[in-house]
Amino acid sequence: MISALAATLVCVGAAAAADGAKKDDAIAMVKKAVASIKEQGPDKAYPEFTNKDAKFIDRDLYVVVYQFDGKVLAHGSNPKFVGKDMSDAQDVDGKLFVKERVEMAAKQPSFWQDYKFVNPVTKKVEPKEMYCERLENTAVCAGIYKN
Repeated sequence: MISALAATLVCVGAAAAADGAKKDDAIAMVKKAVASIKEQGPDKAYPEFTNKDAKFIDRDLYVVVYQFDGKVLAHGSNPKFVGKDMSDAQDVDGKLFVKERVEMAAKQPSFWQDYKFVNPVTKKVEPKEMYCERLENTAVCAGIYKN
């Protein structure tokens, strides 16, 4: 009886994890966001990302944009972050993830970054992988949760 219940819970957990965005989804979302910024300009594109435009929200996947100084220009999960310098933001392990992210963006055109953040779907802190592309003096990013 217990093994059947355990097997059911494992299957349910795997199904829930399968519903989250994958690496290819994050890359595609960032490429779509970069194209939108290039086509419309930041003044039109950033509010679309932040206002949770359906084109830029997919399950637990959303777009964030940071200036190299750590200032948030767009945030698809929490609009309260926009306009704030988040360079001192730490994850639950004390990692300065925004500082690290903008430093990485200044040195390379694209990258993956690991840290922990609140999943907007589960509302729990979970391991996250963020894919970012440099666009001028910004990092355009979208991440997946590795629950």
